[in-house]
Amino acid sequence: MHIGLNAHLLSGTAGYRSAGIHGYIEQLLHHLPAAVPPGWRLTALVGAGNNIQFEGLQKLRSWMDTEPPLRRILWEQAIQPWELGEFDLYHALAFVAPLWLRKPSVVTVYDLSFIHYPQVLSRARRLYLRLFTGFTCQRAERVIAISHSTARDIAQTLAVPMDRIDIAAPGYDAALFRPMPADEVEAFRRKKRLPERFWLFVGTIEPRKNLVTLLDAYAALPQQERLPLIIGGGKGWDYDAVFERVERCRLNVEFTGFLASEELPFWYNCAEAFLMPSVFEGFGLPVLEAMACGTPVIVSDVSSLPEVVGEAGMRVPPHDIEAWTAALRRAAGDAEWRGSARERGLEEARRYSWAETAHQTVQSYVSALK
Repeated sequence: MHIGLNAHLLSGTAGYRSAGIHGYIEQLLHHLPAAVPPGWRLTALVGAGNNIQFEGLQKLRSWMDTEPPLRRILWEQAIQPWELGEFDLYHALAFVAPLWLRKPSVVTVYDLSFIHYPQVLSRARRLYLRLFTGFTCQRAERVIAISHSTARDIAQTLAVPMDRIDIAAPGYDAALFRPMPADEVEAFRRKKRLPERFWLFVGTIEPRKNLVTLLDAYAALPQQERLPLIIGGGKGWDYDAVFERVERCRLNVEFTGFLASEELPFWYNCAEAFLMPSVFEGFGLPVLEAMACGTPVIVSDVSSLPEVVGEAGMRVPPHDIEAWTAALRRAAGDAEWRGSARERGLEEARRYSWAETAHQTVQSYVSALK
């Protein structure tokens, strides 16, 4: 079998776009060759400027730059369909397949935030994703979701039968995301001038991350109980309320901007607890990475987050300010909880790996080709 994987969303540079979906696609392509049956071939369809190399996998570059979204859509919908003659199966790695696709297909859907939080996109892009994702999922032989929560959302929102949806959750690089030696952690702490104790959030600053609730809960703590709070991640949209709340309440909060992926394990290791107050997540990869580093986690008890955390961390109603204040107080003062959450988090994290992601993806291919 010859599988064509549309990987035009792979970013060639580090930054906001290189996180999230890019990371999932890149890791999947690195691990798929070891997971497919003998004799199967894999070809990644990428943009003209993409130079990422994958062992055991061919690349087919387009003749035009597909980094800008409109060019990528033009290529995928108008040009790419005529280049797929030799493939037995087409994998749309991000939401949408060509309208005129004449091959069996599999599609990966990360979340439906463009439906539930439509303000994040322009009207044109929102309508494109809404219409074409729904059409793609209805027509695909198999739909891959990255969590059970996302699978249920696809079934309910897009009317896709659950028996056509597979789960291929993200993994993490166990060589990077792990408890680091104490001397290396302290060296990083000194380099970044980080406090001895602090709480950490990593993610895009946007409404669904629910940072205003977290800041209100943080402000409700007595001054002497507040650890410094570090918010790592770029600005998304509608973020003014977050900065206004910090300024008005005179909170000890540091905004770092985008955090380089190679430094993330050190940030997690340095933090006393990791906080994720989101009201909606397709998976919540930073939570998994933090647990793999041995960092206690506190998350909202909605969407996919309880699924990722299991019994390892505290789970708090997303809009309950008093509950978040109580959780922060316990995280700061209960060393026994921190030790237990650390050990349970490490255990929960071992359930996930990119090799398993690739294995589940191949199982979806097999089902699609029956």
